[in-house]
Amino acid sequence: MSSTIQIRVDDELKTKADTLFRELGTDTTSAIRMFLTQAVANNGFPFELKKKTVNPYVTLTEDEVLKKLEASRQHAAEGMVRDADDVISDMRQKYGI
Repeated sequence: MSSTIQIRVDDELKTKADTLFRELGTDTTSAIRMFLTQAVANNGFPFELKKKTVNPYVTLTEDEVLKKLEASRQHAAEGMVRDADDVISDMRQKYGI
């Protein structure tokens, strides 16, 4: 026997989810079924939930920007840099994009 679950979501969210799951080789219904299966297997959410305590979009002060720039220059001087094409290639390989 199986049960039906009905949920209401914003049209844009559903469209984006449908597209994402299709690109991942599944559909939204199967993805929801996977989520529920993993929630039961993990005895909780299958991912970490946390409240953001810091707003990542707060504008930096001039001093903070200058400190970040100096740190970047130091990293570059020490050779701690990667070619952008290599980073993109790694991301495509890791995430299948």
